[in-house]
Amino acid sequence: MNDTTTPDTPLEIGREGAVATLRFNRPAALNAIDVPMAQAFLATVRAIAADRSVRAVLLSGAGKGFMAGGDLALLSADPQGGAAALIGPLHEALEVLATIDAPVVAQVHGVAAGAGLSLMLQADFVLAAEGTRFNLAYVNIGASCDVGASWALPRWVGLRRALEIAMLGDMLEAAEAERIGLINRVLPADALAGEAMALAQRLANGPTVALGQLRRLMRGSFERELQAQLAAESAAFQVCAASQDFRSGVDAFFAKKPARFEGR
Repeated sequence: MNDTTTPDTPLEIGREGAVATLRFNRPAALNAIDVPMAQAFLATVRAIAADRSVRAVLLSGAGKGFMAGGDLALLSADPQGGAAALIGPLHEALEVLATIDAPVVAQVHGVAAGAGLSLMLQADFVLAAEGTRFNLAYVNIGASCDVGASWALPRWVGLRRALEIAMLGDMLEAAEAERIGLINRVLPADALAGEAMALAQRLANGPTVALGQLRRLMRGSFERELQAQLAAESAAFQVCAASQDFRSGVDAFFAKKPARFEGR
């Protein structure tokens, strides 16, 4: 995956070793998703999926917040057409993102609302700055949710809490979001970027094939009966057993030294 970012692009793309960094970049609109941003996100996710050197993904937002949601100016001008133009590429991007081995970390500050919260929920790990606020918000404009929120939210917080968050449209503070499992950890604002990158680098140095199998096993477990989940676990373990990282890990165990994984 090559960095083709320019200063005015809606999605800033970078690399820190094996970590691909994606920063949503419409700060004047609190990074509200417009069509160019949605299309850029899809193109970038496709490139990540095709690039085995990417072993972790870090999402963040420019300016005062992570993301305020979809572009309401577009949706006001053409409600149904605008919705289709945004939802199509975003949903396709999430389908691709769910297939990759690289874990996804979200670095969140300021506000995550509407589609911004939905997108955050697709990450495997979420670190948030103190003072960050969260609101699913769709009900406040008379809409149901998109960008995978109805799939992810009940998995993170349980069905009853998910219905409360979705149907009441109340604001959640960072401490409460951490308490109910919506996010992993709250950090001082000046420590957020460093901690998020450190986590992404730790994941990027891990056994990427195994991490990919784990993220898909966990996410698919709600749809399977125990017998089917056991079969999925067996198949996933066989994939891992055929990997170079598995051999490296086993050899390191017997040598009583830390394993050095290469992501293959």
